[in-house]
Amino acid sequence: MKMDFFSYINIGEKMKKIKKYTITILLTIFSFYYINHRMITIRNNDPIMKKIKLNKSYEKKSINATIIGKNIITGENGRVIDYNKSYKNMKKYGSYNETLIETKEVSPTISITDNYNKYIIKGNPNKRKISLVLIIRDKNPNILRIINSKNISVTIFIDGTFLENNISFIKKEKTHHEFELLSYNNEYNEKYFKTSLYYLETITNKNSKYCYSEIDNEKILSLCNRLKLHTVKPSLVIKNNLYKNIKQNLSNGEIFTIEDNLYNEKELTTTIDYIVEKGYEIVTLEDLLKESLE
Repeated sequence: MKMDFFSYINIGEKMKKIKKYTITILLTIFSFYYINHRMITIRNNDPIMKKIKLNKSYEKKSINATIIGKNIITGENGRVIDYNKSYKNMKKYGSYNETLIETKEVSPTISITDNYNKYIIKGNPNKRKISLVLIIRDKNPNILRIINSKNISVTIFIDGTFLENNISFIKKEKTHHEFELLSYNNEYNEKYFKTSLYYLETITNKNSKYCYSEIDNEKILSLCNRLKLHTVKPSLVIKNNLYKNIKQNLSNGEIFTIEDNLYNEKELTTTIDYIVEKGYEIVTLEDLLKESLE
């Protein structure tokens, strides 16, 4: 089909409009870039900004998580000065004022958040904190009474069948302690595990974070990796001689599993007192394993 004279004219007009709009857009982008670049240059040459950048006392390097084969030890976030916020604060003030410096945390290059396929064996070695872990498969642990009397928080891993039959217990204790799923009927069927996990999160109103294994177990690790849960492997599982074992192994970031029995029950009060006297804070796994600087 041949195009008539007026069709050519219309196409030409449209092309002119497109060209005009394109040039306008490009000029706008260029102007924005130029103005923004100019403002950045002016800001960077401002004596206030120069003083802010010279101050390194507020900065701290991040510490990478340590990977040892299939195991990992928690790292720590770093801290840098937030130049934009600090500069805005001081411009409003009218001059450089160190008290107006603001900082922000930066994650380490290697973080536990990116490694669900490894066993976490220890918390941050720079923080004077440890965790106590209890395992519940079929009955309430007697030693929890002592723990509650000491006003400390622990992490409790429970079996899915225990969960189904002890909802009131979990609702009562969830404000004091951290609950995580251990297994379902002592097995790791993904369907039942996921169902129990959802049930637990509904009761505690909190997202689950951890799985548990006392030895290398590829089935547990693979399952929890798929579910984006970190698998924790304790530093020590204590069946007896609680005080002696804690005393000999106490250090920053340790994770101790305490079996519920009469031997440990008798020594628990003395052991907790010893941990506190040595300047350690007993915290949940969530607190122990976070990489923030708090």
